[in-house]
Amino acid sequence: MGVGPGQRLIVVSSTWAPRSLFGGAAEPEADDLLPWLLSRLPAELPADEYRTVAVLHPNIWYGHGPGQVRAWLDNARRAGLDPVSPLDGWRQALIAADCVLGDHSSVTYYAASIGVPVLLGAFPQQDLDPRSPVAALGRTAPRLVRRGSLRAQIDRAVAAHEPGRYKELAEQTSSSPGESAALLRRLFYDLIGIPEPAEHPALLDPLPLPPYLPARRTAPVRVLTGGVGTDPAQVTVARYAVAGAGHLPDDSPAWVDSAHTLVDEETRETGRLRIADVVVRYAAGDDPRLGPPAAWTAEALDRYPYCGLVAYVDRPDRCVVRTRAGDLVRLSAAPGPDGRADLCDPAAYASGLYGWLASGRHLAGAVPGITVRTGDAAHRVTVEPLAPGAL
Repeated sequence: MGVGPGQRLIVVSSTWAPRSLFGGAAEPEADDLLPWLLSRLPAELPADEYRTVAVLHPNIWYGHGPGQVRAWLDNARRAGLDPVSPLDGWRQALIAADCVLGDHSSVTYYAASIGVPVLLGAFPQQDLDPRSPVAALGRTAPRLVRRGSLRAQIDRAVAAHEPGRYKELAEQTSSSPGESAALLRRLFYDLIGIPEPAEHPALLDPLPLPPYLPARRTAPVRVLTGGVGTDPAQVTVARYAVAGAGHLPDDSPAWVDSAHTLVDEETRETGRLRIADVVVRYAAGDDPRLGPPAAWTAEALDRYPYCGLVAYVDRPDRCVVRTRAGDLVRLSAAPGPDGRADLCDPAAYASGLYGWLASGRHLAGAVPGITVRTGDAAHRVTVEPLAPGAL
C-alpha cells in the first residue's frame, strides 16, 4: 500500500450510524469530530512518517453518494489521505495498519481482533447491547481526545499496545476460525437439498495484493529542514501537507534550521506556485507532453521566477532537479539491503537538497551522495550531476 520502512499506516474507520465517527459529534454541544480529525491528521503527522487511509461503511458512500463523500474528504485527499474501496480493500488495509482510529463499527472490532492497536474517536455505548463483544471493546480500548497532540495519542496507542490485549474479544469473532468456506458451503447445499461435490474442497481465494499507490499530495507542503551535517553529508526533513484551514504544529522540533514550501504543479491552489520555494512535477521521464526532465526543469524555472529549485519525479525512487543556479542533478535513492527500492516520496530528496543549499553549503558538498532523514528512516540518496543534454 505504498508504506515503506520507518512509516506507519493509520486507518480511519467509520460506520454509518448518526453517532459514528463520520456521523457527527458524540456530544450535542461538541463540534463534529471528523472535520477536526481530518484537518489534524496531515497537520500533525509528518507526510514521510505516516500514511493515512479511510475505510468508510458502504452505506456512507451510497447513502450520501460518492460525489458528496469525495467533496467532504476533498481537503484531506489533497493532503494525502486515500479513501479505500468500501467493498474490496478494507481487509488489506486492516492487515497493513499500524493503528486504527475508529468507532463502534465491526471493522474497528475486527482490527482489534487481529491484534492491531485501536483508538476510539467515537463510541456511543448507549447504542449497543452491553453484552455484545463490540461493547466490550468500547470498555477496554483507549479513547481519542481532542485536547493535546493527536500524534502523541497515536504513538502512545501503538507503543503501549500488547498483542494479546484483545484476545478474549478475538475468540468471540468466530467459533470456527479458518473454516467459514466449508461451513457455509455445507449450509447452502443443505438448504437446496443436494449433496456437496466431495471431489472439490471448499476453498476461498486469497486476498488480492493491493495496488502500489503512493500518497499524492497536491496541497501545498510545508517542509522543515535541519540537522545538516557534512561528515557524512546529511539533512533531516519533516514535511506537512496542509490543505484548507489546516495548520502546522505549534512547536517545531529543536533540530529545525529553516523552512520552505513545496507545491505540486498540479495543485488547485495555483497562486501558491508563484511563491513556492520548490515546485515538483510527477510524470514519466519519456512523457512527450512534459519530458524529458531537463527540458521541463528549465521551463519551470522560467515559469516560476521566485522558485529556488524544481523537481521532476520520473520514478518511484528518483527525481531530476534543477537549481536556480542552473545545476542539473539526478537524485536516486539507494535500494535497501534486500534490494527493494526506497518507497519514500522522491520530492523529500529534493527538499533535502534544498535544505542543504539553504544552509549555505554548496552542491559539490552533496556529491556523490547525501543522507536524507525522515523520522527514524535514513534514505541514502545518490547526487549525480548531469550535463544539460544528458536527458
